[in-house]
Order: sequence, then C-alpha cells, then structure tokens
Amino acid sequence: MFTETLVTVSAEPAVELFVAQTAGPAERTLLVVHGGPDWDHSYLREPLAGLAGRHRVVMPDLRGCGRSTRGLADDRYTPSAATSDLVALLDALGTGQADVLGFSYGGLIAQRLALAVPGRVRRLVVASSSVLPVPPDAFDGWAEREERIAAEAGVWSDPALPGPELTRAAAFAGAAADVWRPESLPGYLDRLGRVRFSAEWMRPWKAGTLPSARPEDAARRLAALGVPLLLLHGRQDMTFPAALAGQAAQLIPSARAVVIEEAGHMAHVDQPDAWLAAVAGFLARQ
Repeated sequence: MFTETLVTVSAEPAVELFVAQTAGPAERTLLVVHGGPDWDHSYLREPLAGLAGRHRVVMPDLRGCGRSTRGLADDRYTPSAATSDLVALLDALGTGQADVLGFSYGGLIAQRLALAVPGRVRRLVVASSSVLPVPPDAFDGWAEREERIAAEAGVWSDPALPGPELTRAAAFAGAAADVWRPESLPGYLDRLGRVRFSAEWMRPWKAGTLPSARPEDAARRLAALGVPLLLLHGRQDMTFPAALAGQAAQLIPSARAVVIEEAGHMAHVDQPDAWLAAVAGFLARQ
C-alpha cells in the first residue's frame, strides 16, 4: 500500500528524507509528522493507511530518524531545520497546499510548519501534543501515572545503554504509560519492534543545546492565522494533559478539541477506529 522513496530536501548539508506514501489525489495530500523525535514514522502507519485512496498520505522520517540521513553535526538537528525539510519535501512533491498531522513532538513541528508557510497548510491536526505549554503541576496527584512512568525513567538514567538502544529501551519501558488499555499493549509492543530508532537528536538534547520545538506564543499566532485546527487527544495521555486541548480550543476560534475516552498518549493504538474517524471527518470538511 505504501511506496517508499528517498527525497532530497537539502544540499548543504546533504539531507535525504525517507518517505512512505500511499496512492491518492495529490490535491488531498496529508503530510504526517512523527514524534520522538528519534523514532520513525512507522508506528503511525496504522490506522492512517485507512485514508489511502481518499488522500495521498505522505509519511517522512525526519532528518536523523529512521532511514533518513543521519550522521549530521549536532547543530543540524533543530526544529527549524526539520521544518525547512518539510517545506522542501512539499516542493519536491509538487504540493502547493497540504493537510498536516503532527503527532506528539511532531505536533510541535507541524505548528511551526503552519506558521512558517501560511497558505500551504489547508488543515492542521495536532495529535497527542499541545499548543499550550505543559504546566509543571499538570499531573500532580495522578498516582497511576507515577507507577506507569517509573520504568521508563529508570531506563533514561542507565549510563550503560548506547544511543539507539537507549531510545529503544525507553520506548519499550514507556509502553505501559503510552498505551492506556492493557489489551492494546501486545500489539503496540509488536509495532515498536518495527521502529528504526536513532539517537541523533538525543545528543544535542542531552547537551542542552537543542532548541525548544514549541513555537513562541503559538495559540495567539494560530488564532491569527485562522487555519482549521483539530486538537486530537486521548483522555488518559500521560505526556501532554488532555485538558490543554480544550483550553487551547477556547483561545483559537478555528480550533476544535476531540478527546477520546479510554485512550492514552498513543490514542491511535488504544482507539484506532474513533481516532481515524475524527481525522477523516475533520479532513473531509470544506
């Protein structure tokens, strides 16, 4: 269902993005920006593959991730550079305007893209992410969260694990926090087993030199932009609190929040049908 290619998006430094895409009308392109960032796009293929035919679903691996170019200098891994790559990808695909879905960290990059090239993003989906900053006390008193995140926190503190293996181990250890429904966990672990993890972005992050991906004053700027915006969230998200979706929707007239019950950070895994229906319905609006 997906065709896979390498697309050149930068000459200096030389960067190629690995891109998987489905068949579908070019004028209904959906650009999907994965999170991590040291993951790849593959954990999002399902259920988004269900849009194939109605939409051309385009899923790149960000620079330094998956099968895209790695080995760049640390200062070449920035949210600004990733955003520029996506603009170049749209140019290379001959896509003047696209719908954009950003997931988790990719939701921050997607906001940057919409703000950087007004008019090229037709509709924006910010999934399991946030327009508003996460308050330091957002999860206070949630004992189950503390229990579920403990294993991942322990992995990040392990000095013996090399880069990509640390990213992988943290993802597996954090699975119980990312997926809410126990019955969804085995399938999610299988999905993680196919992800090509990297650690390119981890280096500047650990060094404290990675710039924040969150656009400054994003709510006000997105409100002024007026792009139709779907804030799609799982009720039990333990990374970005679901309450922020509703708060952002109150600040942005063009936004609507959809919070899916019995779903965690990986809401598309916990409740794939409801999640895909929300995305498809939003994209179908005129």
